[in-house]
Amino acid sequence: MITTRHAFSGFAVKDVEEAKRFYRDRLGLTVTDGMMGNADIVLPGGATVLIYPKEDHVPAAHTVLNFVVDDIDAAVDELAEAGVAIEDFGGYADERGIVRGRSVDRGPDIAWFRDPAGNILSVLAL
Repeated sequence: MITTRHAFSGFAVKDVEEAKRFYRDRLGLTVTDGMMGNADIVLPGGATVLIYPKEDHVPAAHTVLNFVVDDIDAAVDELAEAGVAIEDFGGYADERGIVRGRSVDRGPDIAWFRDPAGNILSVLAL
């Protein structure tokens, strides 16, 4: 095992200022300025995620950040109120954009959405 003080994850965005506004104003997270044009998103529980600018950014084809919620329907409502669109990846979602995995014992209830850089995020109820 390596001896560490701290660990964090990170992902790229095209425009850090636009991303900061999204994570702060639409998702209600604390976002702090980092070094060299980067920023840190403070997650529930205190962990941080680094966002950094990449001019030729191409979003990953997978989810880069998951938010665990108690009530998936309330979370989707809150996202809609904030102007965040839910996306259906794969055609399994209900009319609200939620994949109801818990009702068929196939995983969590989950809904996906994107940040302004196209990164895929989710809310999920375990």
